[in-house]
Amino acid sequence: MKAAVCHEFGAPLVIEEVMLRPPGPGEVQVRIEACAVCHSDILYAEGGWGGHLPAVYGHEAAGRVVALGEGVRDLTPGDKVLVTLMRACGRCRNCALGRPFMCEAAYDRANGVLSLADGTVVEHGINTGAFAEQVVVHESQIVPLPEDIAMDAACLLACGVITGTGAVINTARMPVGATAVVIGAGGVGLNTIQGCALAGASRIIAIDLSEDKLEAARAFGATDGLRADNTALRAAVLALTEGRGADYVYVTVGVISAYQGAPDLLAKGGMLVMVGMPASGKEMRFEPANVAAASQTLTGSNMGGTVLKRDIPYLVALYRQGWLKLDELITRRYPLEQINEAIADTKAGHARRNVIVMGEGP
Repeated sequence: MKAAVCHEFGAPLVIEEVMLRPPGPGEVQVRIEACAVCHSDILYAEGGWGGHLPAVYGHEAAGRVVALGEGVRDLTPGDKVLVTLMRACGRCRNCALGRPFMCEAAYDRANGVLSLADGTVVEHGINTGAFAEQVVVHESQIVPLPEDIAMDAACLLACGVITGTGAVINTARMPVGATAVVIGAGGVGLNTIQGCALAGASRIIAIDLSEDKLEAARAFGATDGLRADNTALRAAVLALTEGRGADYVYVTVGVISAYQGAPDLLAKGGMLVMVGMPASGKEMRFEPANVAAASQTLTGSNMGGTVLKRDIPYLVALYRQGWLKLDELITRRYPLEQINEAIADTKAGHARRNVIVMGEGP
């Protein structure tokens, strides 16, 4: 099958033939029809989080079941499904506590799911390898989808949507009437804004460097937009929150300067929710005494605290009812052969989400 292979960090991906082994016990083989380009894929391909090469990335996908490994139930070939990176063993302590997004079971991404024609093992990037025509993943990574949702819209549910909305609904559990600041109005930021609107926030302040993104933020539910390069950003947030600061500040970009300034925007008793993922080794500085004195909370949000079989049907229902925007998140569709153009456009900051659609000509 064809796949976009990373042979060198920071270099263009190479479209070439790779081998995909059949599904083993507990695994599912899926023909991919759509896969979105996420900043995490880009950061991996640039070497920001390490890993082994060659590798195939891509983890925000939807397609149809081709084959089932031994022991897989409740799925049949032809089923329309969401494919995610969230692999869970179902037996470790975190899985038992209802936190499969923090599964403790180790997974060897160089286990031979993918290989080159000469037998060279290809890393199963981000547990998924969906920048390819087909994947083999663990059944825990699969969620059935209804037939009436388009593949390109559905694939967004696999990461960007659940990461953003889940940060609000699951991680922060933000109450009705709270005030929120969302730093970054890209794909994840827009979904965080959607989550704040769904949760009933009284004020949602989007912060970004791009006027176009601030305009998009308002379309997704933001009540206010502020430029990130505003030298009086704290004063502007205080003015919009009756002098208190925001009850919740969500950092949705992996930019240290955004993290560094975020605590200054919090109210007493407020919560800073860390969603965006900087490259390994990047650090922020803060004064613990200030956080303690203001009774503030700094918390991480991994994949929006998502439980797939609970949250995906809920989000699909919201989409069907017109409460959740998915189609509006798609900036452009590309064939697999143009994946490097899709990545370049995403890196340039032009895209909410670019989607690779399999089977379309270049």
